[in-house]
Amino acid sequence: MTVTAAVTAGASVTAARTGQDARVKRYDCVVVGAGPAGSTTAYRLAREGASVLLLDRARFPRDKPCGGGVTGRAARLLPFSIDPVVEEVVTIAELGLGYDKRVERGSGKPLVYMTQRKRLDAYLVEQAAAAGVEFRDGTKVSGIETNGKSAKVRVNGDSIAARTVVGADGINGVSARVLELGGNQAVGVALEGNLPYGRIDRERFRGRLLIDFATVPGGYAWVFPKGDHVNFGVGGSTEEGPRLREHLRRLCERHGAELDDLGEIRGFRLPMRLASSCLSRGPALLVGDAAGLVDPASGDGMYEGILSGSHATGAVLDVLEGREETLDPYGPRLTRQLAPLLWASWSIKAALDRFPRTSFALAQTQLVWNVVERILQGDLADVRLTRGPARPLLKALALLARAAGDPGRAFRPAG
Repeated sequence: MTVTAAVTAGASVTAARTGQDARVKRYDCVVVGAGPAGSTTAYRLAREGASVLLLDRARFPRDKPCGGGVTGRAARLLPFSIDPVVEEVVTIAELGLGYDKRVERGSGKPLVYMTQRKRLDAYLVEQAAAAGVEFRDGTKVSGIETNGKSAKVRVNGDSIAARTVVGADGINGVSARVLELGGNQAVGVALEGNLPYGRIDRERFRGRLLIDFATVPGGYAWVFPKGDHVNFGVGGSTEEGPRLREHLRRLCERHGAELDDLGEIRGFRLPMRLASSCLSRGPALLVGDAAGLVDPASGDGMYEGILSGSHATGAVLDVLEGREETLDPYGPRLTRQLAPLLWASWSIKAALDRFPRTSFALAQTQLVWNVVERILQGDLADVRLTRGPARPLLKALALLARAAGDPGRAFRPAG
């Protein structure tokens, strides 16, 4: 099913399942935003029999600035395979410090599945529509009203009624603002561009990703392989925004490319939530980037977005089936699961930012990498459970993080 067909089919399937006149705009859930978090939430709810309307302001297929990597742990959370849109499988991570010292890590197992958001997001929407979701693209949401037990979503001067609403429209969307939910501890910035393989050696990047630390204050530089091009990108703290283009230029030069040869250069923001931020209230909740669920160290939000969608599905079903009166339990439940990872991520980020050489020396060891790989593949959710010879090295990194101010201490699990 194509995205165009999905827009049409979704409405007819929903009407048939619910027995409603399509003109009566009442749904169990309206999901605002059709990125990975929104589409997977909609899919899961529809599979459970809920009537779901999925909205996005862009016309699909559409692209979004993003590195386009789906980690093994994120792929494992998906309720279906994304093989049809995977362009490259990464098994090797080439890590550098300041473009100089370089090491290769990887056990041979898949680390990251590389795709493009215009392909991935369209594919996820198609799966949602096939499950019975009504999808409307090119639809701008102008407001959301809640009364504690239901919601109304304003679209093109019309009002759509729903029992629940899920805000999945990212950091630039309307949901978090009008619902007065969320709140970020920090917002990173990034800039990326694409270089066709005709202008660079494809074999150099086949099956591997490159990450260079201590190159951009508050972040790093990356090179990701795709089907017909290589994605070059840099990300860092908000203050680096005016200098990102020069950082990108330097990255290109150090890896045999020219900035002027890149196409589709674009910037984006990376929201990192406050531990105290409220993610749900009454009949509304936030998922993905709208909730600030970007990993502080990696800048990845795919895993967190999909995970939040899974939690959102459970919370909405609890309301629809009478087990809960509101979506309020969603936020604390999600935070409890993510807290160990966010604490560890803030710790490694702080250590690398403040003490790059010492932190890199520890982090690039095979012992620590084995832990990182288990996290990326979804086999380890809490670094505190690590035993054996890697534990002293992880404790050393934690001490460096504390010396750097311990910005993730609010996420540190008790005990």
